[in-house]
Amino acid sequence: MNTTYDALDSLPRGTIVRKTVKGRTYYYHRWYEGGRRHEKFVPSSEVEKLKSLIEKRKELEGSLVYEAEASYGHECTILMGNALKDFTSPVRSWRRRDCFDRLKEYVENGVDGRILILFGLRRTGKTTLIRQVIADMTDDGLSSCAFIQITPGNTLAMLNRDLKTLSRQGICRVFIDEITLLDDFIEGSALLADIFASSGMRIVLSGTDSLGFVFATNGALYDRAIMLHTTHIPYREFSRVLGISGIDEYIRYGGIMSISGAHYNPFSSSMKVDEYIDSAIAGNIQHSLECYQDGGHFRLLRELYDKGELTGAINRVVEDMNHRFALDVLVRDFRSGDLKLSARNLRMDRTQPNTILDDIDTSLVTERFRQALEIRNRNEMSVTVDEEHARQIREYLELLDLIRMVPVIHLPASDRSGARAVITQPGLRHAQVEALLESLIQDRLFDNLPAETKAAVSSRIRTTVLGRMMEDIILMETSLAMGNCKVFTIQFPVGEFDMVIHDPSDISCRIFEIKHSTTMDVSQIRFLKDEHKCAQTEFRYGRITGRYVIYRGEDGELDGVEYLNAERYLESLGQLAHSGA
Repeated sequence: MNTTYDALDSLPRGTIVRKTVKGRTYYYHRWYEGGRRHEKFVPSSEVEKLKSLIEKRKELEGSLVYEAEASYGHECTILMGNALKDFTSPVRSWRRRDCFDRLKEYVENGVDGRILILFGLRRTGKTTLIRQVIADMTDDGLSSCAFIQITPGNTLAMLNRDLKTLSRQGICRVFIDEITLLDDFIEGSALLADIFASSGMRIVLSGTDSLGFVFATNGALYDRAIMLHTTHIPYREFSRVLGISGIDEYIRYGGIMSISGAHYNPFSSSMKVDEYIDSAIAGNIQHSLECYQDGGHFRLLRELYDKGELTGAINRVVEDMNHRFALDVLVRDFRSGDLKLSARNLRMDRTQPNTILDDIDTSLVTERFRQALEIRNRNEMSVTVDEEHARQIREYLELLDLIRMVPVIHLPASDRSGARAVITQPGLRHAQVEALLESLIQDRLFDNLPAETKAAVSSRIRTTVLGRMMEDIILMETSLAMGNCKVFTIQFPVGEFDMVIHDPSDISCRIFEIKHSTTMDVSQIRFLKDEHKCAQTEFRYGRITGRYVIYRGEDGELDGVEYLNAERYLESLGQLAHSGA
């Protein structure tokens, strides 16, 4: 049965504004989210319907706020008692994220006067976790619980007065959602720990501007907050909670939580990707920087901010990482040693054999790809974004838990070693790269090819993309689960070990190839069996204790190399990380 809160979730917020341009009238839907204003064009035929839905939302919000404020005399929107039952009933049957138990433990028992912060990007399950914890409470627990929804216009002073009132009413468990909407939260958040948590109140904070929490815990809340991350949703957890199985499905859909399961693709179009990057990532960084130290932490990004170009620059850095990823895939496939393998596979294809890669001008293809992957609209910016700007933006993306850097070691010249950026939301990367590749496949290079050949080349490229993304996922999840072990890639002048797990405690390592294939092939293990490559690796990282291929087929063995199924491997990593090992 739908509740008032379900209805609110399904209704649009904001207002409709009318603009006249050269005598013509246009309508826009305007609303605020995460402290930022958004506008979207509305066709005139849909204006009345949208207006009625907005009015309906306002009526429901008015009734809820009136009920809360009339009953308790609070300045912020607060739910208590029976209102919490309606608020939480829709999520009672939903499966729970792995961090649910840690949140519940804090709410029930508290931790040394500290507050708990649910830290993560939009749509990664923060509010749902709160509702599930409240739904698990007994009637006695509910009687001492309150949920506060911060809205634009609320201030820290208003929240302070409400918390004092709640404390006098015997409320000792408080959830505060969207607290980063308070402009003075970062600098003034210490009072939540110093006054209320230290007096026994258990306070859980969540909000869309998760970078603001990072700033707060490095300042006013230093050593007085427990951080619970939600942005990265590992394969095992995503599969269990949403019922989506298979590494390819995780690549396409992974990144945000939706009870709709496998029928829901949050990043199905470039428009949705751009909207998410703009509101959940770029807007997050900009809003937090505006509020932190009165805007004094912009560093080199100050000029971009003053010119109104910071959000655009952040967006471009995220796009650039995906462009570089796509370019690396294509260059690797068309120009590296893998070209011969790809050409052979296409030539020997049993259903649609072709020789396109035997005759292709790889230097011309690479150059065309490079041109196609250039960041667009760069000439529209008045501030030149250089590598230092990009580096600082990448720092904030790491703080948001959106990217993780995986070391890439070059042997024998290890002084050239670097790192590659892995985006923790695979669905976001997949949608952007897919859109890029779709535009490349329509390039003039393919115009005169037969339809069957285009389909074969397109399939080969997309399979390679899935393979590289599978590498990234396995590298990242392994590094998160392996504790003191070091996880990295080794690149040789020809070929590479896709993953190396080095255990410094006993000076040993394991080497891996990661293949998107479902079949075993001797060509997959040629580098793992290369005596020269193995000798160089053992010289630096100790004896090799295992050689493995992670792929999509069944577990097995080939010429002394162990084959591991990718999904089962990731499941075992999830269990290892969840156990705290």
